[in-house]
Formats: sequence, structure tokens, C-alpha cells
Amino acid sequence: MENIKTYILQNKERFIAELIELLKIPSVSADPVYNQDVIDMAEAIKLSLEKAGCDSVEVCETDGYPIVYGEKIIDPNLPTILVYGHYDVQPADPIELWDSPPFEPEIKITETHPEGAIFARGACDDKGQMFMHVKAFEYMVQNNCLPCNVKFMIEGEEEVGSVSLKTFVENNHKKLENDVILISDTGMISNQQPSITTGLRGLSYVEVEVKGPNRDLHSGLYGGAVANPINILAKMIASLHDENNRITIPGFYDKVEDLSTEERLEMGKAPFNLEDYKEALNLNAVYGEEGYTTNERNSIRPTLDVNGIWGGYTGQGAKTVIPSQAFAKISMRLVPNQDWEEITELFSKHFKNSAPAGVTVKVTPHHGGQGYVTPINSIEYQAANKAYTETFGIAAIPVRSGGSIPIVALFEKELKSKTILMGFGLDSDAIHSPNEHFGIFNYLKGIETIPLFYKYFVELSK
Repeated sequence: MENIKTYILQNKERFIAELIELLKIPSVSADPVYNQDVIDMAEAIKLSLEKAGCDSVEVCETDGYPIVYGEKIIDPNLPTILVYGHYDVQPADPIELWDSPPFEPEIKITETHPEGAIFARGACDDKGQMFMHVKAFEYMVQNNCLPCNVKFMIEGEEEVGSVSLKTFVENNHKKLENDVILISDTGMISNQQPSITTGLRGLSYVEVEVKGPNRDLHSGLYGGAVANPINILAKMIASLHDENNRITIPGFYDKVEDLSTEERLEMGKAPFNLEDYKEALNLNAVYGEEGYTTNERNSIRPTLDVNGIWGGYTGQGAKTVIPSQAFAKISMRLVPNQDWEEITELFSKHFKNSAPAGVTVKVTPHHGGQGYVTPINSIEYQAANKAYTETFGIAAIPVRSGGSIPIVALFEKELKSKTILMGFGLDSDAIHSPNEHFGIFNYLKGIETIPLFYKYFVELSK
């Protein structure tokens, strides 16, 4: 693998151009308007895997969007790495906040990315990071240095809960047999300091509805005499946290893992500047559960956040109504040991019980998943750390992420194998937000680092 840097340099422009073509496809899984685009994206991934050197590739139909599966088995006696990624993306809304069209990729120079960054929806989450693996695989095949077997499983429903993937994994244990699962759908501390995500939070996502009168009412004739669903919903949401910003749902914290002082001190070694953090977000203060640092609040502590709220009249001008209904979407990020289905049930019971007379409440669960922690003394962690150390010149730091990849816990349960999370994105890459981007440096550095993980994983597995 000595010539990997030369190979990347020779193919840099092609690697970038191929990613840009994938980013032009608006594969938004949450919106049926983009149904054909998501399907087209699956076909594009199939073609990419075939060109990269897979011996067989298939688009596996599901009850939802298809899963692209590819493999190259060079010797059944060698270890097998299963690469997981997703080709679907978040909706681009609000479009007006993008500096350039979300599905017309542009390369722009930024302070963080002096070598340029590709601005487009899905650039970092997860098309750019998924495609690093395809190009790294291409390099190993082209240069006859693939040290083990490889399987790819690229899905199209990660942004909407991976519902079809669960069934696919349950029904394909033999096809998906592996020694380790490799995922790049996380980030790292900086371009100077790599990190390996060793923990993920779980997720419970629900939608709530508060219903009052049988129609919108005149706020003058009925105001003060009839419960206003928006007012009620706002009070109910406000009551979900106490004065210390702890969640008030009975039983919510019963299974929350309390990390030791030593573990918290180890986490605190990761580089972090609170003033830079606030400046980057244009904040004058941080906010969260009392007794914990910012990095602890967004990684090892559970949270509850309103993701959207609506009801009544929101158009131009004034319309004096008491709305008949009000809605909100709420997500709860969970830590290991919290079961997402149990938490969903606790939320539903508490929220309904907190409603006053005069309204009815409906809670609709959407999707969720369990949290996950991987040990740092494992072969896969050591292999990843050696790979990062070689390409970055500095050892990686283990960190816990505030994000959720629910299928990681599913993989361990069904396939009995560990997952290693090798992310190359940055917190500033604006995933799920307007102006999402992925640095050219990060994209190419991922292609350079991934083959070294293969090399060291095979060596350590002997």
C-alpha cells in the first residue's frame, strides 16, 4: 500500500467528479416526491461498486427503498469486512437558507477547508463518507493489495429509521457474515486531531397532536372560554424539563449509566474550547442539564428536544383564530441501557396524563433505536487507531457521539459482530442543515486511511 498517496493524487479529480455526480441526485427518502430519485441513486451505487471491482452486486428490493449489496470474496479463510453506508439524504429545507442550490454541488474555499469543500445535501452525510469506501476498495483491487474479503451493504432509508434494513439483516445472516462492520457516518475532532467514535446515543422519535374544538374558532368570540391547543401544547412541552433542565418524565433516568469520575476525566482530554464553540454557533451562552459539561451533555446524557411545532394560522398578515389542533415532533436521544421502546411508552403515558381537561392528546411513535458502546481494547479499534496514526501522524482520541445510528445495535444483535466507526466529517460540516459540505481534504484522507484499516485488521486478527 506504499503507493496509495500517488494513486489518490493521480485520480483526485476523477474521485471528486464522481462524488459530485452522486450528489446531484436528490435521494430524499422522507419525501415521496423524490421516490424515483432514490431508486436512481441505488442504481448509481450498484454501478459504482461494479466499476470498483466487486465480483457481484445486486439491488435488493425491500418493502421500502432497495438495499445495494456487493461483495468480493478472495479467500473464505480470510477475515471479512462488511462496509455499511446509506445513499439517502435529509430534506434540503429550508431551501432559501442555502448559499447555493443543495443538489447543484459547488466547491468552495473556507477557513476550515482551505483545500476546498463540496457544498451539497448529502456531501458529508453520508454520500461522501460512503463513497470513500468505494474508492478505497477500488484502490486495493487495482493495486492487488486487498488483504481480505469485502462486503458492501448500502441502504436508502437511514434518514427515516432503516425500517427495511432490519428485516433484510434478519433474513440474510449467511449473506452478511463478517468479522467486523466498518461505518463512516460519524465525524472526528479536527483535521489535525482524528478521533474514533466509541459510543452512540439511541433515539426515540414521536409526533404529538393536541386537539381542542371541532373547528378553528374566532379568538374574540371564544378566547378565554375554550382551551387553545397551541397554548396547551406549549405548556405541556415546557413541563417536560425542570428548572435544572432535567427531563421530568417518571422513570426516564432509571437505566441511565452514570460514568465514573475517571471516565469523565478521560473524556475531558479531548480538545475543546468553549469560547470557540459559542462563536461558531453565534451564541452568548451554552445551555443544558446542570452538573455536566457541554461535551458531556451532547454525548453521555439523554436529551429531549422539539424538532418542529405547528398549528393555527402562519401565513402573511393576521387571522384571529383559536386553532382546533396543534402538533409537534419530538426526539429523545438516549444513552446505552435505555431501551427506546420503553422510553417511547414512558413519554406517551406521561404526555397524555399531563393534558388538562378540554383537549385530547395523541402520540404517534415514528422510529427509534438503541445506543451503542464499543471497547477501545478491541482489535478493530486498535486497527483503526493505527490507520489514523499513520495517515495523520497522531493517534486518534476515543470519543462518544451525541448522534444515533440505530442499526449499529441491530448489527451486533443479529450478526454477532462489532462495529468500528471511522468518521472523517467535522462538526462544522452542517449535516442536516443548510449549506452542508464535506472537505476535499477529508474525503481524500478517508480514501487514504481506510485501506490501512484493512491491512492492520487482518494483521491483528492472525
